[in-house]
Amino acid sequence: MSRTTFSSDKIAKPVGPFSSAVGAGGYVFLSGQVGQDPATGRLVDGGVKAEVEQIFAGLEAVLEAAGKSFGDVVRVGVYLTEPRDYAALNEIYARHFERPYPARTVIMVAALPLGAHVEMDVIAV
Repeated sequence: MSRTTFSSDKIAKPVGPFSSAVGAGGYVFLSGQVGQDPATGRLVDGGVKAEVEQIFAGLEAVLEAAGKSFGDVVRVGVYLTEPRDYAALNEIYARHFERPYPARTVIMVAALPLGAHVEMDVIAV
C-alpha cells in the first residue's frame, strides 16, 4: 500500500520521527497536535481555550494540505489532563464540527508534551 505524507508551514515542525499526516487507503490520519505556536514551537499562552483554538488552526491547515476539511473528519481522539477542561473543549469543538459529529474519544491523561492541557488527533476520509 502506498502512503502519502502531508504537512503545512502553518504548524510547528514535528519534534520526533513522525509525519504530521499520512494518507493511505482513502483515509488521512493526522498525528496528535498540541497548541504550539508555529513560529516559536512553544505552547500558546492563555490556557486550555487558547490551546484548543490553536489545535484547530493546526488541524485545519494540515487537513487543507491533504485536500480535506473538518467536514471530512470521521474520528477525533482527544487527550485531556484535567476533567474540568471538558466543557471548554466542547464549546470550541462544537464551532468546528457540524452534525453529524465525528466519532470521538476523550481520554484523561497524566501529562502531555510541552505541559499542554489538551492534544487532539483526527482521521479524515
